[in-house]
Amino acid sequence: MVTGQIKFWTSQSGTTMVEMAIAMPLLLTLVLGFVDFGYAFYQWNAGNKAVQAGARLAQISTPVAIGLPSETLTQTDVTKVGTAVPAGTYDYVCTASKAGVACCSVGGGLCKPENASQDSFDAIYDGTSNRAGMFDFLPMLEKSEVQIEYAASGLGYWTRPSGPVPTITVSIVGHPFQFYFLAGLLNFKTITMPSMLSTVTGEDMKSTYTP
Repeated sequence: MVTGQIKFWTSQSGTTMVEMAIAMPLLLTLVLGFVDFGYAFYQWNAGNKAVQAGARLAQISTPVAIGLPSETLTQTDVTKVGTAVPAGTYDYVCTASKAGVACCSVGGGLCKPENASQDSFDAIYDGTSNRAGMFDFLPMLEKSEVQIEYAASGLGYWTRPSGPVPTITVSIVGHPFQFYFLAGLLNFKTITMPSMLSTVTGEDMKSTYTP
């Protein structure tokens, strides 16, 4: 009996299988975690490309905010031409509902569809015949996650000729990311990715590009 017990405790038969059973879940979790976080990084990068494309389209296209072209000063005093736009002179924020209906708020007021051009919003989101839109870079992007702001931030001039020169910020807000492998293995929940944005100075909003 003593000899048999010694053999049992000193036997290494099956140790490889036991070690593999312990290490495999850890290795599998690590590898699949790299896949999930790699995909999250891909979405983050695609989102940044999307806001850059959206900002460029917003910069050269007819404004989503219908009231923006009227934000200009008729300058009768030539000595004032070239005066920088005071910050806060105007601020339009345009978004869309879950159904994709665009609306714009003016100066922090209610977001109203009558203040927005649906065609212009769709052109920034979907792109045009010769320019890729935000959706082309991030196909899982929803219209309700897109925000377009036209603001006077102290940059630019009152008029270039007869049109405002806003600071345009295109953002992706509230975009979710769902873990696939880690959701099943470790019960990771869907997270909201940090906001992504791109800011440009608007070109002449009188002579605009037609989508």
